[in-house]
Amino acid sequence: MSDVKTHSIVPNKAMLTVSVMLATIIQVLDTTIANVALPHMQGSLSATQDQITWVLTSYIVATAIMTLPTGWIAGRIGKKQLFMISITGFTLSSVLCGIATSIDEMVLFRVIQGASGAALIPLSQSVLLDINPREKHGSAMAIWGIGVMIGPVIGPTLGGYLTEYYDWRYVFFINLPLGAICLVGISKFMPESEKSDRPFDAFGFIMLALTIASIQLMLDRGQQEDWFNSYEIIAYCGATVGFFWMYIIHSRYARNPFYHVEMFRDRNYVTASCFIFIVGIILLATLALLPPFLQNQMGYSVMSIGVLMAPRGVGTMFGMMIAGRLTQKVDPRKLVLIGMSLMAYSLYEMSEFTTFVPQQFIITTGITQGLGLGMVFVPLSTITFSTLDPKYRTEASSLFNLLRNMGSSIGVSIAVTLLGQSIQTNHSYLAENITDTTTRLPAYLMPQGIESSAVVFRLLDGVINNQAITIGYINDFYLMMWVVICAMPLVVLLSNPLKLNQAK
Repeated sequence: MSDVKTHSIVPNKAMLTVSVMLATIIQVLDTTIANVALPHMQGSLSATQDQITWVLTSYIVATAIMTLPTGWIAGRIGKKQLFMISITGFTLSSVLCGIATSIDEMVLFRVIQGASGAALIPLSQSVLLDINPREKHGSAMAIWGIGVMIGPVIGPTLGGYLTEYYDWRYVFFINLPLGAICLVGISKFMPESEKSDRPFDAFGFIMLALTIASIQLMLDRGQQEDWFNSYEIIAYCGATVGFFWMYIIHSRYARNPFYHVEMFRDRNYVTASCFIFIVGIILLATLALLPPFLQNQMGYSVMSIGVLMAPRGVGTMFGMMIAGRLTQKVDPRKLVLIGMSLMAYSLYEMSEFTTFVPQQFIITTGITQGLGLGMVFVPLSTITFSTLDPKYRTEASSLFNLLRNMGSSIGVSIAVTLLGQSIQTNHSYLAENITDTTTRLPAYLMPQGIESSAVVFRLLDGVINNQAITIGYINDFYLMMWVVICAMPLVVLLSNPLKLNQAK
């Protein structure tokens, strides 16, 4: 089939692109913008530490579950209608979050917000692919990728600014004007799409939803509950395996499985989905580690951290712009390899961090990693859908983005867990030879203001703890570097979409 017949003719494509991207940005922002406001929410809503974490967990779980049926719902009611319903629900629930007076209300409204906005990311990707011919898919994915990748970077900075200078409720109120603009743009510029009467696989959806919910709860609660030393986490793990096994068996024999099996026969799609899972791990794991390192070890303020993290976002934008230009001229697989190499190099540089890191070093590693992420994301998104039948785009996009989010959740959980374990191990190792005998000093050699060896012990413990924490971060960065390196050989399983286009 000629590609001319597989994309929509839109009178005002530029305005539709802006509207679609605005929806993408506000949804991605809300995954991270509320993080820095949690302490203020906790006091305002009289919540415990355990309760306030559900503000994040409830949103993530609801988003993950409701991402699943995006393809089916879009086929039933049309992409435009689903887009407008999602934006309306997301905007109104954001306002409700902003006026919440108790932790129960906040968690409920966050569930509604996550469920309402879940379709925005896969729909935006699908729409941009639909309204652009195949030769423009690289540029379209560069534009889409900027929203997806920049959101997590600027989220904490914007959230910190609004919380510090206004109120934590403005973290949610900011979605009201943006959502209204987006709704008007979609209703005015987006064309109607084809609909289908495909039956809904309720059992498959329930099994997959329970699988995703179990995984997310295991990841979000694991660190707090000491992982597999807790019966709660063991139950989540067992539920994950059981529900997913039932989903696989059901899909094998169902007449109309929840996800079209034909999608998984496309090698490009399956391999690229594995890649995006790895990219998700690196994307948010690094963002989860750097701010506490800079704040607790280096003593930077929230706003200073935001400034130091900004070059990473700038690097990502430039990487996407470069990749968007080159995707139709250079083999995209080469761009993926270059991007992965830059990511691995930046993580190697970060594994050289010490207890004092110059600002210039933080900025250069951030820019390098941003360039790598941008140069991976665009060609990878292009390759993913290059050989896939256009009728599966929305469905495939929902799963593609779900895997990216799952990679992010797993990456953050593993990084935080290994950090805690590494700190304990390194502290014990560094302190094993520190005894009263080895640190005892004669009174005349005691530094001024220190009266006993007990004070010396406290000072030494502080120094040792600082070193142990730094080594813990270094170990995490080093592990992520090897994850990237081990994923690079997967590129040989991808096919070159440029040759496919020439053949057509």
